[in-house]
Amino acid sequence: MKKNSINYTFILVLLIAVFSSCSSSYKSIPYFQDLERSNTLKENIDNFSPLTIQKEDILGITVSSLNPEAWKDADNKDVGYLVDQNGNIQVPLIGSLKVEGLTTNAIREQIQKKLTVYLKEPSVNVRIMNFKISVIGDVARPDIYKIQNERITITEALGLAGDLNITGIRNNLLLIREIDGKRQYINIDLTSASLFKSPYYYLKNNDVIYVQPDKTKSGSGDRSYRTVSLLLSALSVLTIVLTSVIKN
Repeated sequence: MKKNSINYTFILVLLIAVFSSCSSSYKSIPYFQDLERSNTLKENIDNFSPLTIQKEDILGITVSSLNPEAWKDADNKDVGYLVDQNGNIQVPLIGSLKVEGLTTNAIREQIQKKLTVYLKEPSVNVRIMNFKISVIGDVARPDIYKIQNERITITEALGLAGDLNITGIRNNLLLIREIDGKRQYINIDLTSASLFKSPYYYLKNNDVIYVQPDKTKSGSGDRSYRTVSLLLSALSVLTIVLTSVIKN
């Protein structure tokens, strides 16, 4: 009887150890852990700022008017204009135009105003043609992604990349940003709801997101594989012990 008691104690300790290990691993996986979900929450979006133009950006400019023959690029639907190292583009009829540091809306208004001298009721559209972000590291689909509009968030970018793998470290992503001739390195914590209020939640042109794998990536290759292996080992030991108990 005493032997059976020892066996049952051993089984209990073993199971506690296995499930404690699984629970500890799970705690680092969910996103936005401190977000209050018991009620529907509303908050103002005050951390979004429109993209501004930088050197080497390519602007797509489309112009239409009542006299389209007066516009040099009238036959082209979306002509690309490279922002030079002085922050300027060369626009037909207008010449050199300073665009660095401006939003596409501000540039559109300037061009439209200047073209009224040459065109009848000009209509202008301006967009960033080379807006892209990179997602690399421990994600399902690391790649460079071209963005069609001018607003994308970190969570949307990770969605494009197929989300983090189970082995990706969620509380220490690295955002690399080049702006105004300087490179910034910013740590991002996906497990905290404070991400939504971060000034880095909305991405800029050429941003790079790096997801670091945890140590199990280089060890067994996948944390889920390690967990399954641990459970199978525990079940094997449990079977042996139960067999021994039954025989006795």
